[in-house]
Amino acid sequence: MARSSEGHWIPLADLMTGLMMMFMLIAVLYMLKVNSAVSDYSMSKNELGQDLCQEFASDLEKWDADCDEANLIVRFKSPDVLFDTGQAVLKPQFQDILSDFFPRYINVLKQDKYQDSIEEIRIEGHTSSKWRVGTSENEAYFSNMQLSQARTLSVLKYVLSEKNTPNQAWTKNLLTANGLSSSKLIHHADGKENQQGSQRVEFKVRTNADEHIKSIIDDLGQQK
Repeated sequence: MARSSEGHWIPLADLMTGLMMMFMLIAVLYMLKVNSAVSDYSMSKNELGQDLCQEFASDLEKWDADCDEANLIVRFKSPDVLFDTGQAVLKPQFQDILSDFFPRYINVLKQDKYQDSIEEIRIEGHTSSKWRVGTSENEAYFSNMQLSQARTLSVLKYVLSEKNTPNQAWTKNLLTANGLSSSKLIHHADGKENQQGSQRVEFKVRTNADEHIKSIIDDLGQQK
């Protein structure tokens, strides 16, 4: 038994029950805080995806593009519009599309409610696995890697021109060009490679939401 400040004895079981209730209350409050933080970060990412896709909803069909709201990706998927076969020079039609797309894209990302959460703006170039007849699989992969890197660099240079880039200093700090060769192929329903669909250029946003959520979950795990 434990003695209270007034001189009364408190049964040990009651004392332990009181302590347990206090710890449970602290745990509940902490969980509510964690859930609220996770919800806020997830909501911000979801809202950004919605804003991006709404901004370009009326243009996607004429651009032969699509918008992946959940993964924050705008995908240009018509090889005939993007580049000539085996070349890294932007076709005039793709230049026109980028001149329309990119300033609006940056203006969405640069909104006050989003700009501090943007970690990276990725230009990703993807190819099919195809190369010249008689080329080995590895040789084709490396050749396509070189090609995809050259293509994303061409896109990067074009969109970073003064006429296409509002908030240029902010954009340059976040924009990267990533050639990925045939590492992320698109497949038909039967599992065969969709060679045309695999040849694409994607603009992808990486936010700090996932990092914050992971950090919160890690902290929670350490509290156990």
